[in-house]
Amino acid sequence: MADAVSGQSNDELREALLSCLGVERFADDVVAAGPYSDNAALLAAADDVAASLTPAEVDAALAHHPRIGERAQGEGQAQRFSRSEQSTADASDEHLAAAIADGNRAYEARFDRVFLIRAAGRSRAEILSELQRRLELDDATEAATVASELHDITMLRLASLYPVSAEAVPAAPAPSPEDR
Repeated sequence: MADAVSGQSNDELREALLSCLGVERFADDVVAAGPYSDNAALLAAADDVAASLTPAEVDAALAHHPRIGERAQGEGQAQRFSRSEQSTADASDEHLAAAIADGNRAYEARFDRVFLIRAAGRSRAEILSELQRRLELDDATEAATVASELHDITMLRLASLYPVSAEAVPAAPAPSPEDR
């Protein structure tokens, strides 16, 4: 299986990167570090850059994320990611939806930004619980949490566009006799 990154132009790669994280420096730095031998190398470079976002870049990236419980507007890849990530079995629960909307308002009043969480793989009930927990955090801890969530979202999105083939994943080392 050929890696998806091979054969892509820098412009195509940049567009894909921006659909995963709307930060110009991120896309520019990852493209500039190429060309990549395979998807694993691309993901490693993207991981390094995504982990180095400044607070201002995190704030700028939040502008591309809809509130939890709100449908992303538009038809681009970033919007498709968001709609997919927010689709859960309990998405139609009106009580949860109202509680999350209330929590979003409280969060925005408290931190002056949209509540961001990796929604993929989480139920609405789990998201609400985390929202309530994070409302109690101090500003610095919450800022670090937002940056971490944004990093996780970015890497999940990139991995879906640029999957790593099984043969590219290094095997775990065999346990030593002491570990057995």
